[in-house]
Amino acid sequence: HSSEKGSIKLFVGGLNINTDEQVLEDDFSSFGPVSEVVIVKETQRSRGFGFITITNPDAMRAMNRESLDGHQIRVDHAGKGGAFGAHGCGRSYSRGGGNQDYGSGRYDS
Repeated sequence: HSSEKGSIKLFVGGLNINTDEQVLEDDFSSFGPVSEVVIVKETQRSRGFGFITITNPDAMRAMNRESLDGHQIRVDHAGKGGAFGAHGCGRSYSRGGGNQDYGSGRYDS
């Protein structure tokens, strides 16, 4: 639905705290070049989410709800609905019934 060339920034939540940037990059690189991978940490420990910048927008749909290091990850547009977790509100987007289907079905063509 977006024909613009360039990269998109994706929010990736529900990560195993042992998953590092390299694992994330390897997983997403099958969809094309990955230009940036950031896992958000607090005192060296992963907070279970991060951001990845990739050129192929299909990666979001394809990777959403995939299993990575034993955790089902959630992939969404980074900018949507405000900055996820950026203000340290501490809400978890990876578990708890209410957030599980957030935005699903919207991207099916």
